[in-house]
Amino acid sequence: MSTASAPTLSEAPYWYLTRSTGIVAFVLLTVALAVGIAATQRTLASPSWPRFATQGLHRNVSLLGVAFLGVHIVTTLLDGFVNITWWAAVVPGASHYRTLWVALGTVAFDLTVLVLITSLLRLRLSAALWRRVHWSAYALWPLSWLHFLKTGTDAAHGRFGVWLAIACAGVVSAAVAGRVVAGSAEPQPLRSPGR
Repeated sequence: MSTASAPTLSEAPYWYLTRSTGIVAFVLLTVALAVGIAATQRTLASPSWPRFATQGLHRNVSLLGVAFLGVHIVTTLLDGFVNITWWAAVVPGASHYRTLWVALGTVAFDLTVLVLITSLLRLRLSAALWRRVHWSAYALWPLSWLHFLKTGTDAAHGRFGVWLAIACAGVVSAAVAGRVVAGSAEPQPLRSPGR
């Protein structure tokens, strides 16, 4: 859609809300992932920035991202620009509009709900189970990234969304690199002789 043919806000409020909340949700979930990765190796921890602050930041940014994601999904369902049903929001492949790319977003949403529910129930779950489910965030983010690139108007048509996607990939890559470096710098436990 070219700028000349783009509808005005008053003509298509849901279309603008869908676009804007999708962008904000993607950026917030990128920040949440990067902070979560940094928190695992205490990359951000220092006397002036304790670990609980990093965990609180990760949790609050994640919840804010999920809230924007919820608005993104609801406004997509309400918008008449494309016919996407509520079923397509939870069942991958149920959308007739850009089926693969919407399905990736649906899988990412389903994983987000799973991570959210298990995080809310964290004290009632074993640490091992919670950790395994939480690791799905590493799959969730690339799925969201591809959904953003191929479905989002601002990325799919070569607009600023492409640069935003590249910047977000850079942030996540830097967080992963920081975790790898911090993990390799940790001292290994001493082994007793003969083992």
